[in-house]
Amino acid sequence: MTTEVTTVGDEAEPAADEGARADLSRLSLNTATTKHWTLREAVDGAVRAGLSSIGPWRDRVQEVGVPEAARIIADAGLRVSSLCRGGFLTTDDDAAARAALDDNRRAIVEAATLGTHELVMVVGGLPAASGPGGPALPYPARSGAGVRVQGADDPARDLVAARQRVADRIGELAPFAAGHGVRLVLEPLHPIFAADRAVISTIGQALDLAEPFPSDVVGVVVDTYHVWWDPDLQRQIARAGAAGRIAGYQVCDWILPLAADPLLSRGHVGDGYVDFASITRWVRDAGYTGDVEVEIFHEDVWSAPGDETLATMAERYVRHVLPHL
Repeated sequence: MTTEVTTVGDEAEPAADEGARADLSRLSLNTATTKHWTLREAVDGAVRAGLSSIGPWRDRVQEVGVPEAARIIADAGLRVSSLCRGGFLTTDDDAAARAALDDNRRAIVEAATLGTHELVMVVGGLPAASGPGGPALPYPARSGAGVRVQGADDPARDLVAARQRVADRIGELAPFAAGHGVRLVLEPLHPIFAADRAVISTIGQALDLAEPFPSDVVGVVVDTYHVWWDPDLQRQIARAGAAGRIAGYQVCDWILPLAADPLLSRGHVGDGYVDFASITRWVRDAGYTGDVEVEIFHEDVWSAPGDETLATMAERYVRHVLPHL
């Protein structure tokens, strides 16, 4: 699908050929970018913007129910680029682990019902986190010879053990995912989120976890916000491509200063520090031909009119990403 690129105030610049129609056939709206829109509003907005696909978050899907969400998207003629998100598999509590696995099985069924092969997995942080973005839980006190000793070993802060639990639980989920035609897509997050959201920080770590499984069962997503800094990124993207494991490409920019909650520090493509030309060429050269999702968490973006956000999103994609695909 092609569409006219709409400009928004000073945010957008006209294309060199103002009569040209831009190819947006691979551009997808991740619903986190238009946080205040319902699923139907996001679908309608994507259609108005000339997009062919949408990447819903589970909260938007669950608001209307999975069958209705699938109908809304299909009736609009859109495909589902991915479903966000499964994961949070690092707990060291048996009951919580069972609950997490059950929730991920539900997410797999939701993805299959929506018609997407890709379920994005944010694997979870350390058990010492009180919650995403929350303070650390206190160290346990250890008693010995009648004396309470501070600074005891704390399994909740054992990063190696947390990563092993991710590996073990991906192993538990993989057969169920394969049976539903869904791929578990591991998403490495920037190390700033290792404590509370994802103990996987690099494409290389994600590929190491994926390696025991078929490429159509466990893959990885390249999210520019999270991996742009990695000095080994080019080689690991090539490795992922050679193994057939690139399951998604998500773009947004790293902007400064960081918000009080660093999660809300994503910007429109071209507003920050990410080298989209190089990373996009690496993804292209690795053989990826799928959708390019824009996923932005930022209060200013969320408060802007949704159609303006999509127009800016499309213009930035055409300017900074599309020439290198």
